[in-house]
Amino acid sequence: MDRTTPSVAARLAELECDGEFIQRHIGPSEADVAAMLVALKQPDLSALVDAIVPESIRLKEPLALDGPLGEAQALARLQELSSRNRILRNYIGMGYHAARLPQVIARNVLQNPAWYTAYTPYQAEIAQGRLEGMLNFQTLVCDLTGLPVANASLLDEATAAAEAMMMSRRCSNNPSSTFFVSASCHPQTIAVLQTRAPAVGIELRIAEDAAAAGIDAFGYLIQYPASTGQIGSAPETRLADMAHARGALLSVAADPLALVLLAPPGEWGADIVVGSAQRFGLPLGFGGPHAAFMACRDTFKRALPGRVVGVSVDSQGSPALRLALQTREQHIRREKATSNICTSQALLAVIAAFYAIYHGPDGLRRIAQRMHRLAVVLAAGLRSAGLRVSPHFFDTIQVSGIDAGRIHAAARAHGINLRDLGADAVGIALDETVGRADIEALWSLFGLPADPGRIDALDASTPDAIPPALARRTPILTHPVFNAHHSETAMLRYLRRLADRDLALDRTMIPLGSCTMKLNATSEMIPITWPQFADVHPYAPDDQVQGYRQMTDALQRWLAQCAGYDAVSLQPNAGSQGELAGLLAIRAWHHARGQPQRDICLIPESAHGTNPASAHLAGLQVVAVACDAGGNVDLADLQAKASRHSERLAALMITYPSTHGVFEEAIGPVCDVVHRHGGQVYVDGANLNALVGLAAPGRFGGDVSHLNLHKTFCIPHGGGGPGVGPVAVKSHLAPYLPGRIGVASPVGPVSAAPYGSAGILPIVWMYVTMMGGSGLTRATTVALLSANYVARRLAAHYPILYAGRNGFVAHECIIDLRPLKDASGVTAEDVAKRLMDYGLHAPTVSFPVAGTLMIEPTESEPKAELDRFVEAMISIRAEIRDIEQGRMDRADNPLKNAPHTAAMIAADAWSHPYTRRQAAYPAGTDAPAKVWPAVARIDNVYGDRHLVCTCPPMSAYETADVR
Repeated sequence: MDRTTPSVAARLAELECDGEFIQRHIGPSEADVAAMLVALKQPDLSALVDAIVPESIRLKEPLALDGPLGEAQALARLQELSSRNRILRNYIGMGYHAARLPQVIARNVLQNPAWYTAYTPYQAEIAQGRLEGMLNFQTLVCDLTGLPVANASLLDEATAAAEAMMMSRRCSNNPSSTFFVSASCHPQTIAVLQTRAPAVGIELRIAEDAAAAGIDAFGYLIQYPASTGQIGSAPETRLADMAHARGALLSVAADPLALVLLAPPGEWGADIVVGSAQRFGLPLGFGGPHAAFMACRDTFKRALPGRVVGVSVDSQGSPALRLALQTREQHIRREKATSNICTSQALLAVIAAFYAIYHGPDGLRRIAQRMHRLAVVLAAGLRSAGLRVSPHFFDTIQVSGIDAGRIHAAARAHGINLRDLGADAVGIALDETVGRADIEALWSLFGLPADPGRIDALDASTPDAIPPALARRTPILTHPVFNAHHSETAMLRYLRRLADRDLALDRTMIPLGSCTMKLNATSEMIPITWPQFADVHPYAPDDQVQGYRQMTDALQRWLAQCAGYDAVSLQPNAGSQGELAGLLAIRAWHHARGQPQRDICLIPESAHGTNPASAHLAGLQVVAVACDAGGNVDLADLQAKASRHSERLAALMITYPSTHGVFEEAIGPVCDVVHRHGGQVYVDGANLNALVGLAAPGRFGGDVSHLNLHKTFCIPHGGGGPGVGPVAVKSHLAPYLPGRIGVASPVGPVSAAPYGSAGILPIVWMYVTMMGGSGLTRATTVALLSANYVARRLAAHYPILYAGRNGFVAHECIIDLRPLKDASGVTAEDVAKRLMDYGLHAPTVSFPVAGTLMIEPTESEPKAELDRFVEAMISIRAEIRDIEQGRMDRADNPLKNAPHTAAMIAADAWSHPYTRRQAAYPAGTDAPAKVWPAVARIDNVYGDRHLVCTCPPMSAYETADVR
């Protein structure tokens, strides 16, 4: 192209109007807004905001952000920014490797809103597709690790190792407070463990060999293969035997692709295996998001953190999938929860599983064997030049006895990154993208002259570098799903079939209170696939990642401005990690001021369950604060408990607007009480979508908040992750933000990568850039408008449980179904399932109050969709009234039997006292757009009593019995 010819993006940008994207993101048109304001008896949006948001917390000036850009303008600007990242050939390793994502998966999953806009599958009947994807992931993990139970993903390998440490302490019979960590573990894993252990009173012992050192511990963690690639000459049975003799557990951090060729840890004594599935097709992404995994022995399955997909049956006796065991258990057990994890990495887990399905067992073996042979040839060539190379390895070698500085300089000059292992050694980690030319280029760095025949000669003469005692002998991926979809046609159809068994944001609103399921615009999603963002190693030298650094610097400034704080860390890769980071900052600040006794965290009874769970993991003791009849924090109870624990008060954790969906008038006095007694105020950022541009936690009394970028700032939920949960603080807490490996800081890292799930941060950059300060503020006001419109329309049919000033709610409302249960027997779950027959996703069920539905429409839904939901709820209320008044049977009615599948409607027999049409096409349903639930009502009790968390053989379904 002629250099003087402007790019297509530049020419489009010239034609595009500033602020055009705002109208595309915000669902209600100007006419819709006017009609909704009439329904609320408000003259304009400004008056509505005045009526809802307390004047005492309102911002006095608009957000100091640039004006909005159009989509093409923003993409062009971000593309220029991304060009400042230098993409070198990376052999750094450390658990991060280049990988090839098959295009059929990239196009039909990663770039498909049917997959990335789905919510966590708490309504399992309309989530069977992604549940099957997660079950495939669990099966893959169990096969590779040799253990019978696995979860549906964790956040990253380092935090999974921390979960293994905590699980070992819960399950161990050894009373020691020590946890052993092998020095051969990845450095970021060791660093995260060093952050997490002291807060909960665990002493870490780091050494090369626990058995040789005779270290007594409740748990032991080793890396397999080692971080620098080495593999022992025999299974680690000696350590496993020693651990078990002491009543302790052995955890292994494993490379899943290496396990294709290596003996699975479950066979030689491991109790827990963790790792990252990143190299199963997931891009580097400057550190994430990537799906971590955890597997364990059957004995420990009820202590396993995170989500577990289980196989159950539905009301018709057909097999059905659901989340099992401790699903959302942190919301029930609070500070006694096994983990604070809420968001995991569901989207990345299903992508990794699909990668394994597409390649199959033979394909994975070919990939792993090819990488191993190339590493063997590379090592043999270096040895022939007189260099010292590790003898046993999978795909990563350590070359020692060299001038490492000279080698690194030569490598960079040839566009290559090697791992820095000190002054006299380098590491070289190969991956599936490596070819013969790469081996030749690596040899040249060490002075080996070109020789066209060397690779073939060494390949023919050099044996494998895996010790025979550690070679895998058990089969992998024997289930039919891993052996049936190897052509692109078959894979394409399998992915489509699963997507059709789900209900995601691409087909209907998902009005989940507290979860903010809003538009994830296509233009926001496009940049995450650009190589300049996707192919960057998290530990590449700083001079190679200037584009990323400039983007993250901008995001930190913008988020600080939106939340009213002074400093932000983007490292936490989930809201739960942000909570923990914020509490660790508070804890470290108190210690630095000579007040280590401050260990009490006050938490309102209405709080998210992750709050008390996070406080527990930060080493704090939770004291609950009562709420009054209006759902507000009971100020008298707060004052009494703050006074009682004044010397030990560390913090208050509070969500604002409240978890009950109202702007509490007394938030200022609440913060004052805590500060007066020496504590800090943690404002949970889950409901920030009701604040941006109108009020800011850091301005009305907060000292620290985490911000859910997968809620307020448009990162999609992906069926239960990824998420990003940056932590924002006032200036006095800034020194205590999460640190990085190799950099001294009061608080170490909380996630494996320096910037957490950096690969999806371009989504947020695009959203803020296209919205600008005015657009973000407009989004907030329309979110308030939409919630109050829905609440006002439903108020004549259902009790609205809580309301704030002038009778308005905030960005969400809670409808109370408990009185209806007494009169009709209908529960909140029944209503949730009946909504599926209308082609709608249910609101949040029974949180924060049992027997209720919490509704959050967001700013992205047009009035027509809000009305469709409201009309469905009104229609359901009429059905409930028919039950109350005896016109419908109390036990056999459309609500109790919902959802109705196509198989139920098409059955030869129909024994119900209502019609098939009433079951399948209730009033107001758009028949041509009918979405059929994949399965009927699932039996949750059966699923927990008969836990199966891997793909079962078909014979298991034949004996399913729901009696």
